[in-house]
Amino acid sequence: MVDGSGGPLSVVVAGANVHDTKLLALTLDSIVVERPDAGIEHLCLDKGYDNPTGHGAVAAHGYQGHIRRIGEEKLDSHGVKRYPARRWVVERTLAWLSKCRAILVRYDKKASNYIGLIQLACSLLWYRRQWHLKF
Repeated sequence: MVDGSGGPLSVVVAGANVHDTKLLALTLDSIVVERPDAGIEHLCLDKGYDNPTGHGAVAAHGYQGHIRRIGEEKLDSHGVKRYPARRWVVERTLAWLSKCRAILVRYDKKASNYIGLIQLACSLLWYRRQWHLKF
């Protein structure tokens, strides 16, 4: 899970054969940064989460879910897409993480060691982003 600018907020490790919707509740539970009490938090998800499991996990964690319906296209009155895709923010963060060769291919036997390495890489991303904003 990433914030609007691509900063990693939470990560969950599972097998390749586990669907993302089954990991949504675990991902929302593993957020490292406390949510501010500023009101409603929005959560944008793609069409893969348009099922009772996805809607239930979003509602149980107190988010305002923006889940696109399967078969629905966002079009304005002229038949043109209204909003650009936001998936690239997540893909860009994954590309940043893939530059760490140790997490590109999982060699660790224990999941706790691998998740620790991913969390270290995520914290380095946050540090680099903060350092870049200063200069």
